[in-house]
Amino acid sequence: MLTGIEEVDWASLGHAYGPADDVPELLRGLASADPAEREAALDGMYGAVHHQGDVYDSTLACIPFLLELVADPGVRDRGCIVELLTSIGGIELDDEEEMTEHPCDDGEFIPAANYAMAAAAIAAGSDVFLGLVADPDPEVRLAAPCALASLHPEPSLVLTLLRERLTVERDTEVRLALVAAVGQLALRHASLRAETVDWLGWLARAAQDPGLRLAALAQQARCAPGEISDDVVPWVTALLEEIRTTSGSGAGGETLRGTAPTFIGQVRELLEEHAAGRPAPWTEELLRTLHAALDDRVDDRIALILAQLRSPDRWQRSDAIWLCGGLIRVWRGRYEEVVRLVGDQLHDPEPRLREAAASFLERLFELGAPAADALAARLARSSPGPADGSDVGLDDGPGDRPGIGLDGGPVGGLDTGPVGGFDGGPGAGPGTGLGTSSVGGPGGPGAVGRSGRDGALIALARAGDVRAVPLLARALEEDEVRRELLYATDGLGPAAAGLAPLLRRRLARVGLDERLYDRAAPLLHALAAVRGAQALPEVLRILRGAPANRRDRVQEAALRTLAAFGPAAREAVPDLRALLADGSAAVSTAAAGALWAVEEDPAEVLPVLERWLRPDLPGADRCAAARVLGGIGPSAVAAAPALRPALGSRDLWVRVRAAAALWRVTGETEEALPVLLAAWEEDRHARVDIAECLAEMGPAASEAQLVLLTELTRRRRHNAREGASGTYDIHLDEKLLTLCRAALARMERGAY
Repeated sequence: MLTGIEEVDWASLGHAYGPADDVPELLRGLASADPAEREAALDGMYGAVHHQGDVYDSTLACIPFLLELVADPGVRDRGCIVELLTSIGGIELDDEEEMTEHPCDDGEFIPAANYAMAAAAIAAGSDVFLGLVADPDPEVRLAAPCALASLHPEPSLVLTLLRERLTVERDTEVRLALVAAVGQLALRHASLRAETVDWLGWLARAAQDPGLRLAALAQQARCAPGEISDDVVPWVTALLEEIRTTSGSGAGGETLRGTAPTFIGQVRELLEEHAAGRPAPWTEELLRTLHAALDDRVDDRIALILAQLRSPDRWQRSDAIWLCGGLIRVWRGRYEEVVRLVGDQLHDPEPRLREAAASFLERLFELGAPAADALAARLARSSPGPADGSDVGLDDGPGDRPGIGLDGGPVGGLDTGPVGGFDGGPGAGPGTGLGTSSVGGPGGPGAVGRSGRDGALIALARAGDVRAVPLLARALEEDEVRRELLYATDGLGPAAAGLAPLLRRRLARVGLDERLYDRAAPLLHALAAVRGAQALPEVLRILRGAPANRRDRVQEAALRTLAAFGPAAREAVPDLRALLADGSAAVSTAAAGALWAVEEDPAEVLPVLERWLRPDLPGADRCAAARVLGGIGPSAVAAAPALRPALGSRDLWVRVRAAAALWRVTGETEEALPVLLAAWEEDRHARVDIAECLAEMGPAASEAQLVLLTELTRRRRHNAREGASGTYDIHLDEKLLTLCRAALARMERGAY
């Protein structure tokens, strides 16, 4: 076994972490009789030799030995090795990518030819996979179909083999893998598509097993989405009901695995936990495939999710929440009934389902309103719980269990956090999330696990429901508080004013050390939202005592809070005047904005802001100045000549900020409107800011009617991204729609 491994000069080859002289030990580990050794070796292969999908020269050198291991029936866990080979050889590049290099984490570049050579090397030895479809090990049989569909150079041969094997295979998951591989072949090889689609259509009606019929239907839809039947929703719903009534219980034996503390092992444990107790865990992936094929048929997808949410099977309801997460973050639609039914899951005895529902509702903001009663009722019945996040009311275990992300996958204790705007609050443009760590406790920030209770409270507050206020007050009395709770005060209006004393006390306990920004910024944001001017002494302490580490960001956050206090912050005027001359544009312009909010005298602030508009300065500096000028409005009309050169900037955001500010200070649209409309088409992420300005312009922006109407007819969210989502994405898109409607309404009223 592993003949010739010593003849390779491994030290001259490399992987993600340097010389590859440790690779022979990893390859031997894959063949070990010890399951812990095998898992550690596999973890090392993915972690270094095939790090994040990269193909190094050492990866290429491993291929013959990996194929040898796969061919040896005495090697245990060969299915994992087949999956590794499929990943190494399965990356497809287009013609342009094949001529380039691909960056890796250490800043070096991997030749794109490596990927092509890997695919060719594995394809040359891929006959070894042909015999694996009948291997005694079901894990090997499970991995073999995808390897054949992805890597074997004779697709017709593979198609015949897979279809024949389906007639004798008895393992349910392997049968589903065979059907999925048939669909993959049809997608990869157009010459086989028509024949395969017909066969899948026949199987979707003729197979006795409802799971197999659902798999065939999903793959048929994937290969020919334009031919999906109009009755797909009742068809799938009937199949799910048949699966529910014919599947056995979820209890069953599990394959003995190693206990090595590896990343691979942690992922496996999460997947096993997710599948535990489910009689048919594979339905989730089949439905995900079907939803991907349905794509923009949003009404059909919503109808399918509604049917699942009404199912007596809690696991179908759980799957529906996962699937709706992927739907709602990308597509606009009527989700009121979906949200209400998800809210109903907060009362289910199964903690994973309750937690999934709370995590889903967390990111809906105003769309979460139909679930507000369910959220409030659940929170009213739950106790505050200790600061470690455990809660007998909503979460029967520790708070670091995986939740349900809006990308349709599990998420752990980290969150993208708010982006852009005020210190991580919602806003346009890129920003950095603040995560889920706690703030304001006397012992400093400690990670608080995601709990069902916190998620439900965040969802209720983000929905703008004032029933969240007393619950937030209770949370603020605890030792630790999730920062998302503090950022969620934005939409609660005057009802949240009573939180100010509690926020003030927490801010007074924050130490003036290197962690000041992480601890203080969420509290400052909340104080600004509730207009808690009684906390002025505490805010000034932060402003004056900011340490060198992230000083600018700390001071900017404090200054924006002072601006929200307005004239009540008069005691801060000397500090504000001193900071006008600060060398940081963020601090200087924020000081100018706060000074204007306190005194409303443009004489001192306009020269400062005009200085930061100079064309030779960075775009971020010019944007900061323009935003403050726009906030001042007509009293800053004298700064219009300084704004006009920015309309021609190469930086789109400088143009947008300058155009919006020019409109707000002059009330004239002739110069600003063309710039805004051009930017609307150039960068979809600028549309919220632009729509806000168009709504202010009203009838004066009538030539923007077409772009606004066009936006309202789009089904896809303006900021939807494949495979990624931000906490505020849905909220920002809904805000865009609201602003578009408001702008059109003002234009229509002005026409009569």
